[in-house]
Amino acid sequence: MMRETACAKLNLALHVRAREADGYHRIETIFAFAEAGDVLTAAPGAGLTLSVTGPFAADLADEPDNLVLRAARALADRAGIVGDAALTLDKKLPVASGIGGGSADAAATLRLLRRFWRLDIGDEAIGAIAAGLGADVPACLASRTMRGEGRGDRLRAVDLPGLAGTPLLLVNPRLPVSTADVFRAWDGRDGGPLGDWEEGRNDLEAPARRIAPAIDEVLDALAAARVARMSGSGATCFGLFDSAAARDETAAGIAARHPHWWMLATRLK
Repeated sequence: MMRETACAKLNLALHVRAREADGYHRIETIFAFAEAGDVLTAAPGAGLTLSVTGPFAADLADEPDNLVLRAARALADRAGIVGDAALTLDKKLPVASGIGGGSADAAATLRLLRRFWRLDIGDEAIGAIAAGLGADVPACLASRTMRGEGRGDRLRAVDLPGLAGTPLLLVNPRLPVSTADVFRAWDGRDGGPLGDWEEGRNDLEAPARRIAPAIDEVLDALAAARVARMSGSGATCFGLFDSAAARDETAAGIAARHPHWWMLATRLK
């Protein structure tokens, strides 16, 4: 058996610059990744199968052809093999939550099965498969700090000294938010280019807060963080802390006041 972590994706900042004629949006963002996330395992099996376990497994019950299976089939087709594998996804991250759950799962599938099937396929070919699965999948495939432009799929690595190992708290009020709905609700105003991420913003935060007002409460609950911001299209928000003790103190307070919320205390990669 082999395993791979589908690390949670964060948008440290996300500037929406324009709505294109084809309906997509031109963005500038800084992707970063948590040390923790969903966990995917592969074992020998007849054919290609997927079992989903974990606290958010039920949310994928109506998706028999989810991104994990689509990624696995695309990789097998590219390699020209049958592609036998018994896959198990331990779904620890909430669905439709702005932290790249499905995209991270697809990317982890590509990394895992390239090893499991011992494929001689280069990074460029794997990247092309990832790009065909979704705009965030190439960033999740790299799973390291990157600047994304275009639809978020034009990537270049960035070095942000001191970021790795930063104590991180992810909080979601257990509300799924539609990415398409949030982008449609964007007001169309270009607030300017993305420079220093700490001085940046998430342009999807305002429309997401109108759709899911509980995001306001989440950000208020993270007020003690050095940086608190919504990730992606929400509703998950993140707090970056100067120490694990400060992170854990905030987490304990949130758990006491909002026991139904989802939280993950981890660190940035």
